[in-house]
Amino acid sequence: MNYIEEKPREACGIFAIYEHPEAAKLTYFGIYALQHRGQESAGISIARNNTIVSHKGMGLVHDVFQMNDLEKIGGGSAVGHVRYSTTGNSNIVNAQPFVVHYRGKAYGIAHNGNLVNAHKLKNSLEEKGSIFQTTMDSEIFLHLLIANLKYGFEEGLVKAVSMLRGAYSFALLTSRGEVVGIKDPNGFRPLCLGKLGKHYILASETCALDLVQAEFVRELDPGEIVIISEDGVRSIKSKQECKRTFCIFEYIYFARPDSTFFGKNVYQTRKEHGKRLAIEAPVEADLVMPFPDSGNYAAIGYSEEAKIPFEMAMIRNHYVGRTFIQPTQSMRDFGVRIKLNPVKEILEGKDIIIIEDSIIRGTTIKTRVKALKELGVNKVHLRVSGPAHRYPCHYGIDFSTKGELIAAKKSVKELEVYLGLDSLHYLSIEGLLESTGVENPEENFCKACFDGCYPVNFDESISKDCLERRHCD
Repeated sequence: MNYIEEKPREACGIFAIYEHPEAAKLTYFGIYALQHRGQESAGISIARNNTIVSHKGMGLVHDVFQMNDLEKIGGGSAVGHVRYSTTGNSNIVNAQPFVVHYRGKAYGIAHNGNLVNAHKLKNSLEEKGSIFQTTMDSEIFLHLLIANLKYGFEEGLVKAVSMLRGAYSFALLTSRGEVVGIKDPNGFRPLCLGKLGKHYILASETCALDLVQAEFVRELDPGEIVIISEDGVRSIKSKQECKRTFCIFEYIYFARPDSTFFGKNVYQTRKEHGKRLAIEAPVEADLVMPFPDSGNYAAIGYSEEAKIPFEMAMIRNHYVGRTFIQPTQSMRDFGVRIKLNPVKEILEGKDIIIIEDSIIRGTTIKTRVKALKELGVNKVHLRVSGPAHRYPCHYGIDFSTKGELIAAKKSVKELEVYLGLDSLHYLSIEGLLESTGVENPEENFCKACFDGCYPVNFDESISKDCLERRHCD
């Protein structure tokens, strides 16, 4: 029996570099730094001799690539990808970068996000004769690009992108060696531009630039297309007028704490979430603790603001894989306990505050709270450094139905009873926005999973359940 993670799954990571003699090795390190964004598969493609050569596999980056693989791939222009599937099955066929060949040229794509009009586009393309090799929405973009190349490469890009709806950050590689970065008009998913000497880089997060010792240049603007070639960097700005809606869950959970968005470091922002949480929901206790690693930085902030000692009272086993075999059916809680073990001497007889970044399905937290009470913990107060998830995400996070979200079905008081807590409090949406420190936060973030205000419409007929929608300005 597989143990299924309680936390939302990551949103894919992309890295690309233009014309470097050690492109494969640098791309390896780039996607290694982005491993937290996807653990299902990894791949690197490189442009060489007017074609694209790829190496892909299922699993983690260090399992997919050996040194001789990187040496075979070599230098040039490269794009890399780590994947968690939000659209398409988890198998090698859907591993990225995805490469197609057309009239003596090749194109490879790496995608982070989710196209909400994918089914309509695919149906339309198939009616015109397109044959799809995968179940990924990423492949749709390449079909659209090929169909519009008759207008020229740049105009073809613009026309293809204009037909997409939803969340997408793309890194596109051509067999000529060009590297193209594309960000949707709302700017849901992150993508930044860096530079290593004279070589330009695209990456989902700045932590990937840090690892290869590249300089951060800037984040791509919403709706921007960046074409990197021997002529340098050319930018094409979208003419679509859209509200900027960067996924605020990048700050709460997805991004690595050493990354930066909007000039704000993620580690420091999560601490500010914790401090605001301590102001909104104070409670007397002996210690503040996280369940590693999700609530670590918010817990530090809560501890500092509340002046209650911070303790790492749960010890994580760093050698547990994403799935494993349970020894017997009777050990139903084994999947939870194998990852974290409490420090009994610190916890016994204490009133504790646990800081979490989210509660999605609630199953793991319920088991952990029960174990703490059985251990002899007196009171357990749970504080969540984000608002309650009451609405599905259709832009690239894996809770796509309302039925998966426990906060959509139970009130805070009902959750306290269900989870065995002495108290529960979520950070308010206002507190979350203000503690990012970003100017005019209401105008910069998507928070649809909290408030049901969806910035890009989607077809409700393809949702897995009947979705309560709020139409917001």
